Amino acid sequence: MPLCFKNTTLKIGCFLSLLLCTTNSFGQLGEVPLERPPKNDLAKKAILPGSLLLVSLLLTDTDFEKEFQEDLREGLGNDFNTSLDDYTRYVPIAQLYIADIAGVQAKNHWFDQTKNLVISAGLTQLITSGLKKAIYKERPNQFNAEAFPSGHTSNAFANATVLYEEFKETSPFLAYSGYGFATATGALRVMNNKHWVSDIFVGAALGIMVTKLVYHFDYLIPWNPFKKKNDFVLLPSYSDRAVGIHLQKRF
Repeated sequence: MPLCFKNTTLKIGCFLSLLLCTTNSFGQLGEVPLERPPKNDLAKKAILPGSLLLVSLLLTDTDFEKEFQEDLREGLGNDFNTSLDDYTRYVPIAQLYIADIAGVQAKNHWFDQTKNLVISAGLTQLITSGLKKAIYKERPNQFNAEAFPSGHTSNAFANATVLYEEFKETSPFLAYSGYGFATATGALRVMNNKHWVSDIFVGAALGIMVTKLVYHFDYLIPWNPFKKKNDFVLLPSYSDRAVGIHLQKRF
């Protein structure tokens, strides 16, 4: 293994750097045209999630992964626990709608954003849940055998990719910022001893790839009943630890 993994601090730094740097390279893998993207564009979109998946498969159930987890928990304190990761995965959604309300130009109308967000989240959750049940992998804390992949992470990266797709042309900083929160979500899952490093990488791969596919084929579902109407306002809502969408009509 590389020399940078000699102590706990460096291990944490290398893990975060690897996940965030591979994610930040995402913007260089090709742009998504508004209509009928070329077929080879789809292959370009698969490079990053494919790379993350490969890293995950190389790490899973290895001695390095187990030693990394043990050293990390020892460095943090074995009683370390935070619920922050339950919230950071939703930050990109809040960023999306706050930017809309603030008037930041986006790629799509808010209804199309919401449509893509719901489809991406639904498909990502469906695939993640299916893999959890099909693949037996015990969590580091031995709570159950549904560690692979990380649902929090796949959800976070799906949300972050929607934000990226909407604002990559008009506000790059905003577009990429969601990946910072997604990366933090994945890191916190490992730090909380609920997931192994490989679970995080495959979760990120799923969230990114599913959302890229949704945007690649979004021209197939052009329906938008609100596109020519300005009397509707869409706002994110949060109550009882549940995130939702509030639709308001002006009379």
